[in-house]
Amino acid sequence: MCRVWKQINTITLYKSKVVFDPPSTCTCIDSQHYVQAPEAHPVPDGRSSTGMQQHPQQQKIQQQQQENLQLHQLSSSHNTDRQSTDHNTALKRQDSQSQGRKPSFSNMSTSSVNVPYDISWIFPRLRSPSTLWYIASQFVVTLVGIFSKILLVGLSQTKVYNKDRLTTAVAKRPKGVPLITVSNHHSCFDDPGIWGVLPFRYVCNTLRIRWSMAAHDICFTKKLHSMFFMFGKCIPVVRGIGVYQEAINLCIEKCAMGHWVHVFPEGKVNMTKEQIRLKWGVGRIIYESPKMPIVLPMWHEGMDSVLPNVEPYMFKLGKNVTINIGEPLDLNDYVQDLKNQQVPEPVARKLITDKIQEAFYALRVETEKLHEERVQ
Repeated sequence: MCRVWKQINTITLYKSKVVFDPPSTCTCIDSQHYVQAPEAHPVPDGRSSTGMQQHPQQQKIQQQQQENLQLHQLSSSHNTDRQSTDHNTALKRQDSQSQGRKPSFSNMSTSSVNVPYDISWIFPRLRSPSTLWYIASQFVVTLVGIFSKILLVGLSQTKVYNKDRLTTAVAKRPKGVPLITVSNHHSCFDDPGIWGVLPFRYVCNTLRIRWSMAAHDICFTKKLHSMFFMFGKCIPVVRGIGVYQEAINLCIEKCAMGHWVHVFPEGKVNMTKEQIRLKWGVGRIIYESPKMPIVLPMWHEGMDSVLPNVEPYMFKLGKNVTINIGEPLDLNDYVQDLKNQQVPEPVARKLITDKIQEAFYALRVETEKLHEERVQ
């Protein structure tokens, strides 16, 4: 067993908030050393005063103080028990919500997050697709797949490193085992563009192609747009409301069915290409997936030159694109160890995300070097 304590000791749980330091470079774990922070002792620590002579009046005052302290402790204990009960009830309620309850989208427009279009009708259709849905989805997936392949493979200078890792994970993983691919997000064409490197039998097959989360305020602003992206197997994610939302719930359900889910853990198009902390949604998907997924990190360079992030947002031809497929991450023992040691879920998903981030940015350095060698 590796060492989980070296990562856990960077996290302080204080009043139900998680404060974390930058992830350490340690990749080992051993959660048997995970120990909750000791509670503060409200009573004296029992240090002996033997040998110290006190005045009788001082002894009387000390005795009175001790009696007052005991009364205060009884009162505090009663309040603490009641607060603990309330806290446990709240935790059970939160756990119940994360396990089974579906968040309501009816009140989103009144919250701090703007939802320009009602997306609640989309989730039942994605959760239980009909025959008609599959027919429409096959049409959209085929259309988009052919376009992606023509643009990225036929009209761009695209080089894929370790392509066999992706095709093996997509086509030859054990039956029922889910796949989670994670990649950087530099352009609005990253997905579906990068899947153009796959063979037609995968990129144009709605039963084989990935599920992917897409921003609600970009892809799901009108009914026509929503239907197009829905049939393209995109799940609307509402950025800004946290990890407990329908998009994440649905991704977990798809993993339970052994499907392929793609995640952009940066949570946005990273136009400045700065190194940012990955969002914890991917950590929750992995942690709560009933079947442990294969996690495949990817990094690409040059997609923002194919579709620039500035107006007039026109596709460019003949651009260099480099795609590097990393080694699959085996997190099975890691996640199981966290569960066995009952590490708090917010801490666990943060640790899982940190493991991905370590592999993620090591792959970035390698890919940037490969891309620079090609464009020189």
